[in-house]
Amino acid sequence: MSRYRYGAYEDGPDPLAPPYDVRDALDAVGDSVLDGARPDDALRELLRRGLPGAQNRRGLDDMLRQVRERRRALRDRGRLDGTLEQARALLDTAIGQERAELFPDPGDDARLREAELDTLPSDTSQAIRRLSDYDWRSAAARRTFEQLKDLLRREVLDAQFQGMKQALENQDPAAMQRVKDMMADLNAMLERDARGEHTQDDFDRFMNEYGDMFPDDPQNLEELVDSLARRAAAMDRLLASLSPEQRAELAGLMEQAMQDAGLAMEMTRLGDALRARRPDLGWGQPEQMTGENPLGVGDATTALAELADLSELEAALGQDYPGARLDDIDEDAVRRALGRQAVDDLAALRRIEAELERQGYLQRRRGKLELTPKAVRRLGETALRRVFSQLASGRQGDHDQRDAGQAGELTGSSREWRFGDEQPLDVVRTVSNAIRRSAMERGTPATGTGEPAAGLVPPPAGAKVTERVGTTGGNGARRPDGVRLSVDDFEVHETERRTGAAVCLLVDLSYSMVLRGTWAAAKQTTLALHSLVTSKFPQDAIQIIGFSNYARVLHPTEMAGLDWDMVQGTNLHHALMIAGRHLDRHPDFEPIVLVVTDGEPTAHLRPDGRSLFDYPPSTDTLVLTLAEVDKMTRRGATMNFFMLAEDRRLVSFVEEVARRNGGRVFAPDADRLGEYVVSDYLRVRRA
Repeated sequence: MSRYRYGAYEDGPDPLAPPYDVRDALDAVGDSVLDGARPDDALRELLRRGLPGAQNRRGLDDMLRQVRERRRALRDRGRLDGTLEQARALLDTAIGQERAELFPDPGDDARLREAELDTLPSDTSQAIRRLSDYDWRSAAARRTFEQLKDLLRREVLDAQFQGMKQALENQDPAAMQRVKDMMADLNAMLERDARGEHTQDDFDRFMNEYGDMFPDDPQNLEELVDSLARRAAAMDRLLASLSPEQRAELAGLMEQAMQDAGLAMEMTRLGDALRARRPDLGWGQPEQMTGENPLGVGDATTALAELADLSELEAALGQDYPGARLDDIDEDAVRRALGRQAVDDLAALRRIEAELERQGYLQRRRGKLELTPKAVRRLGETALRRVFSQLASGRQGDHDQRDAGQAGELTGSSREWRFGDEQPLDVVRTVSNAIRRSAMERGTPATGTGEPAAGLVPPPAGAKVTERVGTTGGNGARRPDGVRLSVDDFEVHETERRTGAAVCLLVDLSYSMVLRGTWAAAKQTTLALHSLVTSKFPQDAIQIIGFSNYARVLHPTEMAGLDWDMVQGTNLHHALMIAGRHLDRHPDFEPIVLVVTDGEPTAHLRPDGRSLFDYPPSTDTLVLTLAEVDKMTRRGATMNFFMLAEDRRLVSFVEEVARRNGGRVFAPDADRLGEYVVSDYLRVRRA
């Protein structure tokens, strides 16, 4: 007996999992595109705002605001000269204790000691260097001075190795020796890596020995170097942020502290190695701190390192540089600055960008983000819904004709149904096809002889079985099987050919469309009309033509990313030439020419094919453009103009076109342009 074991599916992604829901994100991108944005700008705007709907994830702008607030809080944390202030205070205390011990003594040695104390330099680091060999008479002063040197050692080491201050609190000589051993081993490991001899096993052994000194838990040498280099660069920026006098004094204190600890040589080797490996960290750049509380060297270095991380994160979240991607944002930096929730929000933003591409809504071509035909269809449907929502609120009578009608005279024959057919259904042939197919699928001939009926052809492989299973009546007699229809069963009556429509929509792409705020309406109208024609009237042939200084045919995937041209010229002459060629390719179709513009023609094609701009319009421009209008009239094409401006020259031109061609002129508001264009197309189409 076979045994089966069930468990979680492990061979890749779950094949039965529903696809990631991108509908809200796609609609948000679509709304921006319909408002005139390019697809890449629309996606960037979505990522900035965050994900709408049930996902409700923060966007980049919200994270950017939090990062900037965090930077302000860090700058207000305190001053950078806290260690200098604390060192001066301890030095003054030790000197005061020594003077108090010497004052009662009338001997010459006491006076000589007081004279030596009087001649100490004002620079704290030089004073400490002078007193390093001083034989303290006061035991309290000796303890204070040792406390000062220990403070400097801990602060300097904490500035390079975060958390070292707490590790050295108990002043254990063994702990200090362990630090020396760690730095020697670290420098040796960096030198082996520079020679190409380092392995991961070397790093693992190093971390097993000294891992408690590195609280950020690096996983390899590169992560360790990155952490140490960032702190070293932050300490370098700390020195650069001080005044020259403070800088020299603190540098001297740090050097003296490392010499006293026997670490000066190892620290110099480490600093040189880190600077050589990470020269990009902004060494020596000053940072402004505005707080009042004094900060030690270690705390100040931590604050400056975090400020540097936040600066990089701010630039990455801004996405304001060419080729910016969400992958540029450091997830670890987001976690350190904003917490785990921000990492989840960033992951959701990354996934929505990836899923829009994976599910076939977005594609990158030559480094540019574009909407795919699949996305354009959805976008066109959205634009069409917007237009029809306006139509629904119009006057009564704006509705479709409900009776079916016939698409021409019947010829007496029938044929298979094809998508877009408007011919009446041949019910008898359709049902007969379904019965014969059902019989063949059951293996029962329609003739009842047990053999396939003559002339019947077995159904193609993979055909769907839509038969309803027969039942048995109460007296044992089998009821006739019900038959369900398949798409392949349908046939329609052939009719005389019904003329389709050849539609030309000419859209002005000139810069003035943006200046007047009509560009978004023109773009939405273009998508809506294209969606209407291709979905409701597939037998019609539509061509979208954009024109500025030149004209060009716009393909469906181009229309979503359609943008205005920042050039001079409204070359209606060229656009009408292209439209005329489209009409000539469909001589049996009803011609429909719709022109959306906000200005009179100001450019035409010269005999050499180059565009010539002239304003006010030259006589040649007007003559050549009207000649194309006359050609449209001879083709039987009525031109309807949709004016988006009331310029006197434009009004005069379209009135002349209407006189020559017999077309109509509309002057809609920009927000009702789609309603006017779609209604006019439907009016001509129904007629």
